[in-house]
Amino acid sequence: MTSAFFRIAVGALLGLFALYVAEPYLVRLIFAADEPRPVAVREGLGAAEMNAVEVFEQASPSVVHVFGQGPAAIQGLGGGGGLGGRGGGVQSGSGFLWDEAGHVVTNNHVIAGAQAVSVRLADGEIVPASIVGRAPNVDIAVLQLARPTRIPPPLPVGSSDDLVVGQWTYAIGNPFGLDQTLTTGVISALQRTLPTGRGREIADVIQTDAAINPGNSGGPLLDSAARVIGVNTAIFSPSGASAGIGFAVPIDVVNEVVPELIRNGTVPTPGIGVVVGEDAISRRLGIEGVVVLRVVRGSPAEAAGLRGIDMQTGTIGDIILAVDGERVTSFPDLTRALGDVGIGESVRLLILRNGEPTEVVVETQDVSSRL
Repeated sequence: MTSAFFRIAVGALLGLFALYVAEPYLVRLIFAADEPRPVAVREGLGAAEMNAVEVFEQASPSVVHVFGQGPAAIQGLGGGGGLGGRGGGVQSGSGFLWDEAGHVVTNNHVIAGAQAVSVRLADGEIVPASIVGRAPNVDIAVLQLARPTRIPPPLPVGSSDDLVVGQWTYAIGNPFGLDQTLTTGVISALQRTLPTGRGREIADVIQTDAAINPGNSGGPLLDSAARVIGVNTAIFSPSGASAGIGFAVPIDVVNEVVPELIRNGTVPTPGIGVVVGEDAISRRLGIEGVVVLRVVRGSPAEAAGLRGIDMQTGTIGDIILAVDGERVTSFPDLTRALGDVGIGESVRLLILRNGEPTEVVVETQDVSSRL
């Protein structure tokens, strides 16, 4: 009896072990999909998906790839210099059609320093372009296409005045040279300020989490109606790639600047003719004002007697504290105050000279040619 039970138990264990060993093979034999899978039926794209598809279909034909070539590239010596155009190579970014005359809007930094510019349209045609005008203080430039086979339709323009945080945004451009790339997101914040690297700031900048990478610069930021609400210009990222914080110049600023560039090639910029010290250095020295580093020869500042730093002794000259009673503590404060005054107007500067406050009257002039 015991021997029979033992044999049965051993047989059962062997059977279970055999099933355990054979199980993967049996599963593959019975369940392996060695024929094409049947297609699952779906009802259709969701509303958000359809909107993204429609925005891309409407806007992408009018988004272009912009190439700027430095001297070395023109001579056949340059490589891919990237966005900065270092090494005299090729720098690239994005842009979009502004009007039926073939004007293209892009970022100034995309074509800065370029001696030749070309544009690749969405259909692949490469067209030479000329620089019509540049506004470095808001990082906008306008190009003119030279006799394309067909001019794509200009993108419709929206307003940045009624934007709200949370609404959908769509960015189309050429990140890392990958043409016609769509990224989506929302408006993350409004009324940001963005330094331009020239001691100036762009006001009311749009912040978005739509992925913006090198190569997206100059491309349009669109709303859900496929209207341009901004021009993508910068990202905040320690790694250089998108970290979900991108910035766009608001379309209301662009819509003022671009017609001026088309008419005159420049945008008048009020100034008084001073070169100022870096704000960071002033703060480290405990100076709450704008230090006049140098006065431009023949400028209104020179005529008014403003003084810069004595380069022989290093003695600080004038420190601008206020413009027409408005306190200024940085160069962006100063340029904003002068911008409110306009060109050809007299302003009262409160300055600190030799430790004593005094007022000086200076006339503003157009300093756009000096930017």
